[in-house]
Amino acid sequence: MNDQRICIIGDGLAGLMAAIILSTENVKIDLYSNKKKNNKNLDKRTTAISESNYQYIKNNINFNNQNFFWPCKKIGLFFEDKEKIINFLNFEEKNKNLMYIFQNKDLKKKLDKIISKTNNIKMIKKNIEDINNEEGHIKFSKKKKFYDLIILCIGGSSKLYSTIEKSRSIKKNYKEFAITAIIKHNANIKSASQFFLKEGPLAILPYQKKIFSTVWSVSSEFFYLHKKNIKKILAEKLKALLKTKTIKSIVDIHFFPINLNLKTKYFKNNVLILGDGLHTIHPMAGQGFNLVLRDIKTLKELTSKTLKLGLLIKNSFILKDFYNLRKPENNLLGLGINLTNIFFKNKKYFPSLKRGILNNVSRLGFIKKISQSISDKGILS
Repeated sequence: MNDQRICIIGDGLAGLMAAIILSTENVKIDLYSNKKKNNKNLDKRTTAISESNYQYIKNNINFNNQNFFWPCKKIGLFFEDKEKIINFLNFEEKNKNLMYIFQNKDLKKKLDKIISKTNNIKMIKKNIEDINNEEGHIKFSKKKKFYDLIILCIGGSSKLYSTIEKSRSIKKNYKEFAITAIIKHNANIKSASQFFLKEGPLAILPYQKKIFSTVWSVSSEFFYLHKKNIKKILAEKLKALLKTKTIKSIVDIHFFPINLNLKTKYFKNNVLILGDGLHTIHPMAGQGFNLVLRDIKTLKELTSKTLKLGLLIKNSFILKDFYNLRKPENNLLGLGINLTNIFFKNKKYFPSLKRGILNNVSRLGFIKKISQSISDKGILS
């Protein structure tokens, strides 16, 4: 009997998804959560995943139904030029979907239910006090527990990361805030849109027939100046962009600072960082969770290969291979999105050149093809 054990700390989307995907291998998984479930603090944000990532989830996780995933066949890109909104590029598929949009709380609810019925996953509510990467154990309630692999899925910052790295990251403070909200309406909105506005990029992600979510990235200066009236400003902005007066309500408004944080060190001995702690990128392209899913897919493939060879996870090269395979794409995509943000954000230099590029980009078929392929399968596919 194989008694190799994996410890996953953190029950966010990354931790839950990693636990279920890895549980298909012949290992035992302990999933640690140091917080109590609270229905009042459900994550009502929305997330978009590519067609290829959706198919991977569908093929590896039995949801019984996927009706909480909203399929999207068209994405429109727009930029603001001298008070005019210009549609400079469209992505559209007739025979397949470009992406799927879901509300985080719905996916988490499904994953929690699956985990509760999975024999080799044990959910443990404990506050992890320390990790020893030399001996491969975690510590809680003055007890030590040893594992062959310890995976940290604990968000963008945690003292537990100190066991792996000490401020070794590619970092940037964008001095921006992301404003998220749920919009109820009576308009005919089925497609996703990305508007590059003078205040910052604004995305529209429909996930029900008469509901969409929005993510608007604005400067810290703009945010603090208009914080008290942000709901009214957002409503007027959406009405103007969508050319509609049928916005019924704006609810669940949240905001958070935007930073770039790309870890340059992924692991130490048998302790691995996964999820937002590994790469936090600008939300404008919606690629954050897509990177996480590709990370999990690679980790699962390496684990499967190691176990089939009859090797021990702890003494294998899984994490080194994971680092070599995933770091190039994670960094290239994160930095590429950063450059895109700079291109649209910079108003001082070469505005006519920028205008010319955007006005003609739809004619360059190869750019559209490459962009669509990267969004779907990643850079190194």
